[in-house]
Amino acid sequence: MNYSISEKYNTVVVTLKGKVMGGPTATEYLEEIKSLIDQGKTNVVADLSKVNFMNSSGLGILITSLTSLRNAGGDLKICGASDRIESLLMVTKLITVFKHFRTLDEAVAAYQE
Repeated sequence: MNYSISEKYNTVVVTLKGKVMGGPTATEYLEEIKSLIDQGKTNVVADLSKVNFMNSSGLGILITSLTSLRNAGGDLKICGASDRIESLLMVTKLITVFKHFRTLDEAVAAYQE
């Protein structure tokens, strides 16, 4: 799993890439989320458009991020999930927990409302 972080209209965009399956990069990613919270940046969008595989550990990473951000008064929205990832979210019923958008622009715009 690789990721990059950018900002767009006062929203942090985390672009996840490759296989999201936990491991050392996941720990690094969760530390990054904590750092963002410490900086008061709690409106985050996880862009999944470059993710080609996700397992239960990957879902756990998203859930941990969501919980941390919501506890800090923010939120984690997801966008760009492939049909395969969207099916995984449906089967696990997590599609009802995350606010999901087709595009990054739609997800970022949702924070502006």
